[in-house]
Amino acid sequence: MSRRLPGSVPREQLPPSAGTGAGDRPAVRAAGAVVTRPGKEVLLVHRPRYDDWSFPKGKVDRGEHVVATAVREVEEETGLRVRLGAPLADQHYGVVGRGGPRAKTVSYWSARVAGDDEVAGYRRGEEIDEAAWVPVAEARDRLTYPHDVATLNEAMARPRRTSTLVVLRHGLSRSRDRWRADDRVRPLLAGGHDQARRWVPLLAAYGVGSVVSSPSTRCVQSVQPFLDAQDLTPRLEPVLSEEDANAAGVRRLVARLLEEPRTVLCTHRPVLPLVLDALGVAPVALDKGAALVVHHRRGRVVATEVTTA
Repeated sequence: MSRRLPGSVPREQLPPSAGTGAGDRPAVRAAGAVVTRPGKEVLLVHRPRYDDWSFPKGKVDRGEHVVATAVREVEEETGLRVRLGAPLADQHYGVVGRGGPRAKTVSYWSARVAGDDEVAGYRRGEEIDEAAWVPVAEARDRLTYPHDVATLNEAMARPRRTSTLVVLRHGLSRSRDRWRADDRVRPLLAGGHDQARRWVPLLAAYGVGSVVSSPSTRCVQSVQPFLDAQDLTPRLEPVLSEEDANAAGVRRLVARLLEEPRTVLCTHRPVLPLVLDALGVAPVALDKGAALVVHHRRGRVVATEVTTA
């Protein structure tokens, strides 16, 4: 990414061996969220094993995307389903466990609860014995670790109620050179369908509730698994296709989408510069099946992150 707005970070699927820690051992990868609610309260959890207060978080499962990890861990530890907002800076520190010291990286997002935010009646496991909504001023004193206080300060310094536009480039598709039919019906390859399926939990993590797509087959197929999972109907926009794209039309469409809360827009590489220009975001090269997740408030982009399924 040639330029990152404040809080902009790349998020991608991490194999179990990603990174190295002390003694060249694989680094521990984890993810969580700073969940807030109106009245300036933040969600904290207590771990009896360490007698510490921190944010809900946990390790990335094998083959799991860090975005999905953040949402899953919050739900497992507190019973709350959240939708992610703007990304926060990663935490990097060392941990000591079996086999000696290791490096640990924790990715965080701001988040809001989707639905009921009551935590009192949730039955927790051995790792977490208490979850509580705590006033932010009190939370700074209750948090055990200085790096968590820094993360809380970062989260509180930016807009906490943001909307999300996921700008997705369609997945791996049949070769243009070898396709003899109308290019608009050129389909995805098997790998592209795999990418499309992997996007389902990621789009759900951002709370996406509407889908806008180029009518070209490879774009529609890239969002079809999510459409099926959420029982949604796509809005097909010819202006997002390679054949019919134009700057004025894309600007009008993007302006409308910035008034919506949580949307995914699927298009093609040649159209991406028009979309990013309409957003006021510097050009970014996206691989097939990758997306620029744009967090915005009142029509202004406040943070972005590149995410690969």
